[in-house]
Amino acid sequence: MQPENKKTFEREKVVEIINSVLNKVEHGADDPKVILNELKDLQRIIEQTRAEVGAAQAGDISDKHIPTATDELDAVVANTADATGKIMDSCEAIDEIAGNLGEQGAVISGETIKIFEACSFQDITGQRITKVVSTLKTIEEKVSRLVNALGAAMPDAGSVSEGEDTRQGDERLLNGPQMSDKAISQDDIDKLLDSF
Repeated sequence: MQPENKKTFEREKVVEIINSVLNKVEHGADDPKVILNELKDLQRIIEQTRAEVGAAQAGDISDKHIPTATDELDAVVANTADATGKIMDSCEAIDEIAGNLGEQGAVISGETIKIFEACSFQDITGQRITKVVSTLKTIEEKVSRLVNALGAAMPDAGSVSEGEDTRQGDERLLNGPQMSDKAISQDDIDKLLDSF
């Protein structure tokens, strides 16, 4: 059975058990053992769901992975806006100089206009990334509510956290650009190099 079909089956089974128990309680069941067995089936499904959520390390998703992803995307938007601003400032300066160069200056001005037009990508990508961040935050809230609803009953997945860095040697040093609040300053790098 495929995972989605299994989940649909389990949801239907939960609803069926709850309806059956409610029906038997409302109409006075002859044998309380039948209700007890149905409640045990329901408990088994709930425990299995808790185990699956625990194994998925949902707490890490809402506490670590999504906030890190949203922070990184926010940094992309900010850095792109900053770089675009610098490009446009440089184009304005070039355009002013080109205004004094006659015919060649007109060609240069035409090229700077193309650069200005191309810089409109920043606004569009910023809007799209902001939508992605919003979606991730919605997912984070829903996962957090699920984790809180299941609470302490969730098993600890144990061993290595999904987000834990298990790389070795030089690979562990390859982390790409860092967030400005976590990055090593240029002064610290200079001090380290001076110590050699």
